[in-house]
Amino acid sequence: MIQSKLARLRHDQDGMTAVEFALVMPVLLMMVLGLFDLGHNMYTSTMLQGAVQQSARNSTIEGAASNAAALDGNVTRAVRAISPNSTLQFSRMAYASFSGVSTPEDFSDLNSNGVCDSNEPFEDANNNSNWDSDRGMAGMGGARDAVLYKVTVTYPRLFPIARFIPGQTDNFTMESNTVLRNQPYGIQGELATTTRNCV
Repeated sequence: MIQSKLARLRHDQDGMTAVEFALVMPVLLMMVLGLFDLGHNMYTSTMLQGAVQQSARNSTIEGAASNAAALDGNVTRAVRAISPNSTLQFSRMAYASFSGVSTPEDFSDLNSNGVCDSNEPFEDANNNSNWDSDRGMAGMGGARDAVLYKVTVTYPRLFPIARFIPGQTDNFTMESNTVLRNQPYGIQGELATTTRNCV
C-alpha cells in the first residue's frame, strides 16, 4: 500500500506550476521593477536636462543675475513635478572663454611634480590669491562670459529595487550641466590676472 502511494506521488504533477511560478516570480519581479526604475530615472534626466537648458538660456540675458533664484525655481518645479521629494543643488561658474571651462590656472611646474607648490609662479585667473584646479569665478559673470550651469538632483527611488541589487542606494543622484555664452549686451570686461606664487 505504501509503495503504491509513493508510485502515485512520484508521477503526480499537481502543484508543479505553483512551484515553478514561485521560483521564477522573484526574478521576474526584480526585472520589471528594475525596468520601471530605469525608465523613471531616464525620464527625470530628460526633464532635468530640458529645464537646465531653458534656465541657462534665460540666464544669458542682461540683468539675469537678479533673477537667479527664479530661474533655479523653474528647474526645481520641473523636477519636483516628477520627483516631489528631490533635493537640488545649483552652481554657476563664469569663464572668460569656452576654452577655460573647468581648466586649472596656469602655473610653472619648476620641480616637475605636477603640483603648484614650493613658491612656483601661477596666473591667478580668478583673483582669489590661491591656485585653483578650476579657474572659474562663482556667479553668472558678465557680457560674453562662458557660464557653466550645473544642477545636481538627489531623490528617493520610486521603486524599491536598491535592496535587491548590490551596490545600489535608496537615493538616486544625477547631474546635468550646460555651458552657454552670455549675450553681448556690453563689452566683455578685461580680467586683470595677477601672477602670484604657490605656497
